[in-house]
Formats: sequence, C-alpha cells, structure tokens
Amino acid sequence: MTEPPPILDMKAALGGHELPTVGLWNRLEGRPRTTDFDRALRAEVRDALWMLTRQWQLGEFKGADAGSPVTATYSVAAARPSRFRPGGGDPEDLPDDRPAETLAERRAVPFAFGADLISFDLRLAIGRRWLKLLASDPPLHIYRNRYIEHYPIRLPDPERDADSRLVAHPEVWASMQAMAGRRMDGYAFYQNLKAGREPYDGMTGPGGIVFPHFNALRVLAAKLVTWFEDLIDQPGGDAAWDPRRLEHRFSIAAATEGGGEKVLTAREYPGGVLDWYAFSVDHDAPVGGAGGAPEILNRTVFPAPVRFSGMPLPRWWAVEDGRTNFAAVRPDSTDLARLIFLEFALVYSNDWFQVPCDLPAGTIATIRGLAVTDVFGHQLWITPAGAGDDEDRRRWSMFTLDIAGPAHVPADTALFLPPSVPKTANGPVLEEVALVRDENANLVWGVEQIVRVATGDSRRGGEVAAELLAHRQRFAPPGADPDDGPRAPITYRAMNTVPENWIPFLPVRTPDSDREIQLQRGTMPSAIDGADVRPRTALLREGLDAGEWYFVNEEEVPQTGTKLTVFYNRTRWRDGKVAVWLSTLRGTGRGRASSGLAFDVIVDTPPE
Repeated sequence: MTEPPPILDMKAALGGHELPTVGLWNRLEGRPRTTDFDRALRAEVRDALWMLTRQWQLGEFKGADAGSPVTATYSVAAARPSRFRPGGGDPEDLPDDRPAETLAERRAVPFAFGADLISFDLRLAIGRRWLKLLASDPPLHIYRNRYIEHYPIRLPDPERDADSRLVAHPEVWASMQAMAGRRMDGYAFYQNLKAGREPYDGMTGPGGIVFPHFNALRVLAAKLVTWFEDLIDQPGGDAAWDPRRLEHRFSIAAATEGGGEKVLTAREYPGGVLDWYAFSVDHDAPVGGAGGAPEILNRTVFPAPVRFSGMPLPRWWAVEDGRTNFAAVRPDSTDLARLIFLEFALVYSNDWFQVPCDLPAGTIATIRGLAVTDVFGHQLWITPAGAGDDEDRRRWSMFTLDIAGPAHVPADTALFLPPSVPKTANGPVLEEVALVRDENANLVWGVEQIVRVATGDSRRGGEVAAELLAHRQRFAPPGADPDDGPRAPITYRAMNTVPENWIPFLPVRTPDSDREIQLQRGTMPSAIDGADVRPRTALLREGLDAGEWYFVNEEEVPQTGTKLTVFYNRTRWRDGKVAVWLSTLRGTGRGRASSGLAFDVIVDTPPE
C-alpha cells in the first residue's frame, strides 16, 4: 500500500485545497451518564451569568404578544331531556323524580313461570299490606278472614308432578306449609284491581261484604295499588332490555333552540354505571314530543390558572413542594404517554386556565359563544377545538358525544350530564346465567348458576336441579323391569344426560342469510320421563310462556363467554325519594366449558 504524502504545512494545505481527501468536522454528542431527572430539576445556581443563560435557554427573553386572560363571558344553552323510548318501543315522558338508571334497567318482576307461581315473598307482602289497611279501619277488620279465604295460598301436593317445584326443596316446602291457609295471595288481589274489578267482587253473598263498606274498600284498594307501584319501579310497556343482543337499548330526546330535538341513543348499555359515554347522537331515529326550550345561561367569570400538586413555580428562587417528585418518574423511551404528561407538567402547565361553569345535572349543554378579555383589553372569540368533521381523526375532543348514523357530518360539541346517581346499593343476586361455548358438543350452553326458588330466595342452580330430579325419581311411576329380557355385557346409549340447569342454544342460520349464524334456545330431555327441561330463570325464558322461539346473536357469546346477573337496585334521588328496581347486568364470562354431552356411546352393563 502506498504511503500518503506527508503534509508539512497544514494551514496552507487546507486554505489552498491541495489535498481534497482531508476532511474537517466538529461533532457534538450528548453522552448522558444517568436516566433520572434529579439534577435537571434541581435548578442549581452557579453565578449570575449561568442564571441569565438558563433564562435564555428557557425562552424567558422572547417577547410574545400574549396577555393573561382577565375575564371570560360565555353563553350556554342547557336543555333537559323530556322524552324516553325503550329500544324499539313507544316513546313516553321522561319523569324527573327518579334517576335515568331506573328507566334504562328496570324489568318486570316475575310472579309466575307459566302455571308455576313464584315470588311468594312479594305475594305475601302485598297481602300483608292489605290486611294492615283493613285493620286501620275497625269496621272493615271483620273481613280479614274473608279475604284470606277468597285469595288463598294453596297447599301443594307432593305426589302431583305439577307441584314438584314447590315441594322438592325443603325450605320451600316448609314455607308453603307455614303460609298455606293462613295468609292471602296479595298479588292475585292486585291483578283483579288492575283489571278493573271491585275489591269486593265475589264476596258479597250471605255473610259477606255489605254495601255501606263498598266506598271505604275502594279507597283502601287505591292506596294498595299506589303503594305497590311506588315500592318497585316496573315498566308499564316495553322494557329497555334487548334479549337478542343481551344489553339495554334506549333513547332520550331534548328540545333544541330551533324548535327541533336532539336524540341521544344508548345502543350497548350493559348496566351498572350510566354515564355520558354510553350515549351517541342519533339523527336517524326521532323520538318526537320533546317540548320546552333550553335554558340560556349567560355569565361572566374570572379565569384561574390550572393548579395541581407539584407543578413548577414561576420563579427559580421559589421553593417548591417536595411531596410530588417528578424526578422519580422513570419513563421508557417508548412510553409516550408518560413523556407527554411530564412535558405538560414541567413546561406547559402554566399556559392553561380554567373557567368555572356550573351546570344542572340532567342537561345537554351547548356553548353558544365564549369571549375572553386579556390584560391588554383585547377580546378574543374562542371557537371549539372539537369542531369539524366527525370522522376527522385529527380532531381533538374530550367528553364529547360521537354521532351514530351518517358519515361526514359536523361534530357535536355538546356536553351531556345524564340524570343519574353516583352510587346504587345492589341486592343479592337473584339470577345468574353464564353463556359458554362448548366446542366438543358444538353448542352454546346457558348455565343457570343461580336461580330463584318459589319463595323468592336464590340458590345454586345445580343444587336446585339435583333436588328436583331426586324428588321426581321418588314419585315417578315404575317402569319396565330391567331383569326382563336378555342382558348383554355392553349397552348402547343413544345420548347421555347433562345437568338440568344447562340449557342448550343451537347454531342455526339467520332467515336472510345462509352464512350468518344465530343461536336458538333448545331443550334437553329429562332423565326421568324424557319431557323437555324448562329454564328456571326469567333470563332464559324469553317468549317461552307465549310459545315463541328465543334467538341470541352469535357474536354476543365470545370465546370468553358472557355472564348475566339479575338483582334489585336501590338508591335515592335528589329530593330524597327512594327508587327500587329489578335490573340486569351483563359481564364477561370465564372462558369455555364442556358439558360432557355425547351421542352413540357404548357403556358396560352394570352387574345385577
């Protein structure tokens, strides 16, 4: 290799470009020796020149024509929702004496499953209330036994198969023996009153109710109906629960300034906490009937700087609070959210101001205009940052409602404060159903994990099914003698059995498509007489008593499964009034399961 020529005069060589292969550069590289911010946030003071340099580095010497805000004047239109429509049902007026969760979640209290009477706890409560009303009026107290005889609670027959659900469980059978003939069926009496019958129908014969007491009984009957309807809030028409999609669906509407209406629809509300994010602006489903005009709020307020614990102080020589240590934050190089938070907290935190705006709960608030006056007397008209096309992903928004329906429409910048409550008291679980996938059987099972017995209490579904099966085996008619005929060492079994609290859902095609699948409720034969096993929960009895099929969308049961629970909720409204309703909550399951269902099985014949 040829040796490079020596350079005797470096300055002359660089100035005359005699040797172009010689390069000259100056590169500065940062080499941090630590990953924390301790020294950077310490603000060490060396000398006056260092302080001036730091101020120049942070841009404190740059002039900007930006004054701090002094006053802010805004106008807000607050509209109260006045109409409610459950799912695809008929719209009704939205009452203002109860929270929105009551209307969204309430479901009818079941008092019978077909011919089987249930909820005897409420039946006795209504009857007890009526007997107390009779006792409050001494002339009417003499009819107490008359009502008990006319609306009796029948003692079930252990040998009657139709009464097996009332006698198979020891605690239910004991309760039925205690109440039969001693208390009245208050719900049967309530049904007669709601049907337009008089409270003395069928009891005016010899030795019965006399004419002078008719008006007094009508007054007490009206009090009984009002008391029970105020006790538990139930839907008068359609409920918001969609059994096909396993969620609540409802809409509310409020009047706008131009005389129109704004409809907010909750399409996938699982139950529990009802907040603004459960709603979407719906332009395609008008409710109608929203009356009244929005309330206009015009106010002038004083903006205040945003303050939070540990924020930097505006002067270098001020001692900051050490309870919040941002230097202890250890963000990774890919932790962008934490880095953005630190940038806001340490650099731009003093650029934000907050404007107080008190809004009444249960309103849809729209800012009509916002003007800010700074220290120089300049007035600025502030436009919403979230304005623009609703489909624009670069649009910045926070606490705003999305729009369901047509694409590329102007974004809605209104703020919705739903008329809800922050806390509700949940009662014990009355029903719990787990919808799980069984890949071996190619089925979806509705496992009734918790069911309601006739007394209104809840028990485990497996225990209740086993007790009922044992009772029916005890009183089942004798079958054929297995000793008659030949016996082989093996036995062919067409199908085995599964627990009777497992209700099958079969995959079937949808009517309008050959590729989409829906789940249809099926039946399993009983191990006693081969009769269809009926569900014991109201969740899985949708349409059963009316002889209708029940379908569930296939996508509603993912691989993790779906859990449905039914329980009572209780809360207080703003005026102190108590609200009680029966609600359904949807949650996530615990994965797949196997029922052990098998067909065409060869088993060993048991020995004699």
